[in-house]
Amino acid sequence: MLQKNTLLEKCSARFQKIFGDYNVHADGKIIVSHFGEFSQDLVNSLSTNIEEIMLDSGDKKGVLKKVFSILVEGLQNIRIHGERDENKQQISFLIVLQKDEDYKVTFGNLVKKSNIDKIEARIDKLNKMDRAEIKSLYMDTLSNGVMSNKGGAGLGFITMALKSQNQIKYLEEEVSEDLLIFSQTITVNRE
Repeated sequence: MLQKNTLLEKCSARFQKIFGDYNVHADGKIIVSHFGEFSQDLVNSLSTNIEEIMLDSGDKKGVLKKVFSILVEGLQNIRIHGERDENKQQISFLIVLQKDEDYKVTFGNLVKKSNIDKIEARIDKLNKMDRAEIKSLYMDTLSNGVMSNKGGAGLGFITMALKSQNQIKYLEEEVSEDLLIFSQTITVNRE
């Protein structure tokens, strides 16, 4: 008898694959990982722990601010925009990899298939822009941004691209008829 591969199992498999790849191939150490929902208390605790680890590692305040800003934006994106499964759970994950030359911050959450083209287009546009263009877009969006029905003004990916100064890498995988597990990785140089 075949075992049913549930949405949760597929999302967990994506998390485990990224986690395993980082452990085996990354030349660094995972300083934080979490699979599941992100309560505000958990977000606060993770942020504090990451800050302490970065300070203990001798990272400059500028690097710490960039990583912290990306964490806040990514976790807010998950909490505000992440879809829920049939059990009303918000399946999501975070992995932070510390390497000698950079930090890799990977987020994953459920996204409706109907929204993926818009998300990909937004990231692809940012990935083609230089820093000055991203900064201009940020200022324009900050001034003229229209709030969505979920409370966002579209600054999340823009802020992450601006702070990281690197392209946002992303991957999606179908996990149900109408949902994908969408992951993005943002790299911050340790300078």
